[in-house]
Amino acid sequence: MNTGKSAVSEWLLRPAEWHVRCVLAVVLVAAVVRVGLRVPDGGMDNAIVVRAAEAWLDGRSPYADRHFLYLPGAVLAAAPQARLPADVVRFLVPAGVSAGLVVGWACALRIHGVPWRSRFAAYGLLGLALGFAPFGHLVQLGNWTVGSAAALPLALLLVCRGRWVAAGLVVGVAVAVKPLLAPVVLLFVLACRWRALAVAVGVPALVSVAAALVMPDPAGFFTRTLPFLLRGEDTFVRLYEASPSAVLARLGVPQTGATLLSLCAAGAGVWCAWRRWRRGDEGPARIVECAVMLMLSAFLVSRPSYDHYLLVVLPLLLAGVPVAGTAARSPWFWVALVPQVPGFGWPGLEPATRRAFKDAVTLCLLAGTVGWACVRGARAGEPGEHREPALPGGPRAVAGEAARSR
Repeated sequence: MNTGKSAVSEWLLRPAEWHVRCVLAVVLVAAVVRVGLRVPDGGMDNAIVVRAAEAWLDGRSPYADRHFLYLPGAVLAAAPQARLPADVVRFLVPAGVSAGLVVGWACALRIHGVPWRSRFAAYGLLGLALGFAPFGHLVQLGNWTVGSAAALPLALLLVCRGRWVAAGLVVGVAVAVKPLLAPVVLLFVLACRWRALAVAVGVPALVSVAAALVMPDPAGFFTRTLPFLLRGEDTFVRLYEASPSAVLARLGVPQTGATLLSLCAAGAGVWCAWRRWRRGDEGPARIVECAVMLMLSAFLVSRPSYDHYLLVVLPLLLAGVPVAGTAARSPWFWVALVPQVPGFGWPGLEPATRRAFKDAVTLCLLAGTVGWACVRGARAGEPGEHREPALPGGPRAVAGEAARSR
C-alpha cells in the first residue's frame, strides 16, 4: 500500500507535460475573456471600489455607498483604475484577479515544498479553476479579496523561511487595502513576534490615517462602514452571507441565538489554533493550519462572509495534499468541497440567493476538519511519501521556535 502511495506522489511531483500547461493556460485565458466580454465594468464588486475612488476624486465621500466595505487606503489604490478607459478595465480586472490567484497558489505550493512546474501544481490549479465555483465567482465579481488570497500564502511562505517582519509587512499592506487578513495578526501573537506584529498593525494604521486625512469624510469608515458590518442588517447582503449567524437566522433561529452559536464556534476555532501552535512540531503545516484556522474562525462569525473568502485559505490546504498528515488528507476535506462543484445542484437551493446555504456547509465542514487536524496529534508520515520540509535553520531553529512559542 505504501509503495502505491509513493508511486502516486512521485508521479504528481514530476514536471507537468506541455499539453497540460497549454490546457491550463487556455482555461485561465478563456475565463478572463468571458468575463471581459460580459461584464463592462470589470465586475460588480470592483465597480463599488472604483465608484468610491471616483467619488473621492470628485470631492465627495467614498463612504456614502454603504456597500463600500474597505479601509481608506483602498480608495487611493483604486484611484488610478478610476481614470482608465472602460474597455481596458473590463479585461484588466479579471486578468489581475486570475493572476493574483495563480500567485497565491504558487506560494502555497512552495510552502509545502511542491515544485511549481509539477503535475500536481498544474492539475491543482486546473481543479480550482474548473471544479471550485468560488474561483469563477471571484473572477467575475472582480472582488478585491484576491489581494488577501495572494498575500496570505506569500506571508506564510516568508514565515516558513524565518522572515517574520517581512511577513508582517505583507499582511499589513493587504489589511491596509481590505481588512480581511486582520485575524492573521494573532499568529504573530502566538509566536511572540512583536516586531512583526507592530509592522502588521502599524502599516494599515498609518496608511488609513494618511488616506483619511485627504478625504472629505475622514471618519467615514468608523461612522458608516463599521456599524454596517457589526449590524449586518442590509437585506441585499444578508442573502449572500455564508456565516452561520446569517444562515441560521434565515432558517428561523433567533438572531441572538444564531450569533451566540457563531461566536462559540469562532472561539473554539481560535482555541484549536492555539493548541496547534503549542504542539510545536517541525514543518510548515503548523504555520499553515494555525493561520487557516484563525481565518476560518473569523469567517464563521464575520458579517458579511462570502463564498469567495474561501479562496484565501483553500489553496493553502489543497497544496498540502502530497504531504503526509496534512488536513487535506482527511476525507471530510473533500466532502466539504462537494457543494462548491459547478453544476452540482441541491433541491430547493438553485436560486443564487440560496447558495449561501451550500457555502455555509462548506465553511463549517472545512472549519471542523482543520480544527480536528489542529487538536489531534500529528500523524507520523507514512514511509515513502513526500514529507514536509523543515523550517529554515535545521533542528536548532525548530527547537528555538518551539521554545519561543511556549
